[in-house]
Amino acid sequence: MVSAPELAPFSVRYEHDASHDAPGTLALLQFGEADCPGDPRALRVPLRPLRAAPRECWQVDAQVHCGREGALRWAAGGGWLFVALNVHEREHGGIEGAAEHAYSVLCGWVAAREERHLLRVWNYLHAINQGEGDQERYRRFCVGRARGLGTKGITRYPAATAIGHHDEEGLLQVYALCAAQPGEALENPRQVSAWAYPRQYGPTPPSFARAMKLPNGSLAISGTAAVVGHASLHDRDATAQVSETCINLRALLAAASLPEFDAGSPLKVYIRNAGDASAIEAALATRLGASVPRVFLQGDICRSELLVEIDGWSSQPRVRTAAGSSRS
Repeated sequence: MVSAPELAPFSVRYEHDASHDAPGTLALLQFGEADCPGDPRALRVPLRPLRAAPRECWQVDAQVHCGREGALRWAAGGGWLFVALNVHEREHGGIEGAAEHAYSVLCGWVAAREERHLLRVWNYLHAINQGEGDQERYRRFCVGRARGLGTKGITRYPAATAIGHHDEEGLLQVYALCAAQPGEALENPRQVSAWAYPRQYGPTPPSFARAMKLPNGSLAISGTAAVVGHASLHDRDATAQVSETCINLRALLAAASLPEFDAGSPLKVYIRNAGDASAIEAALATRLGASVPRVFLQGDICRSELLVEIDGWSSQPRVRTAAGSSRS
């Protein structure tokens, strides 16, 4: 049996002046910025920052190669892979077809790579709550996503986030982290697994794990909100939802045997209503240490009664620089 290749150190950090051409840069996510350089690693994320937002930099302690294949962009190094694509619904008959196409293309391309293990995915779609009942756009997205995963034989769900953007109508953006070694999918003991939701949430339950313990021991946390069991709590109460969400986040840390969030735990806070940003920021300040990096973005949560969702990383290892020093 051929053993899996050793992985280089991988980390995520927020920096205002991060550059895509810095050594070891695997991906550079730019929130709401108007333009991106031509480098495939620099991705414009279609979410508006609610505070001055740094860039999110994925870094590996290895040489990075990158390129494009059609609509797909990628970067790989040290056994890690960043892959992303933008899909337009008008070319695929709507959000369901766009999601199926995006996942079929992405998973098919990744399956042929050494870094074939799909660990963590982000999905940003327009008007996520539009539509009634089973015609709601998020539910149609879930149908298409499951179909696209199924066509490529994906049976181990990655960690994931799905958020509604207010950017270009019909734009679906999907990007992912993959690796040459598998991770360990984790569930939250306070919640019903998303893939086991009852029929009331749509014809196809959401296809994701609550978190993924990466092969380097750190944790990639899925979009997490004020859901206990399978029910949303604290309807329209942003402060109470923050409190419940933080309890859920700590339950995931416990499941992964990881300590509290710290300076190596960058978080993204998605806020439905810009007017709630100050209250949400204040509520988080009482529940997270001041050293925990966070970026505040305007985005619609997959259930209309939910006002805030948080995802991120925990226990990021340190990355050696070319000079032999280290940084978080």
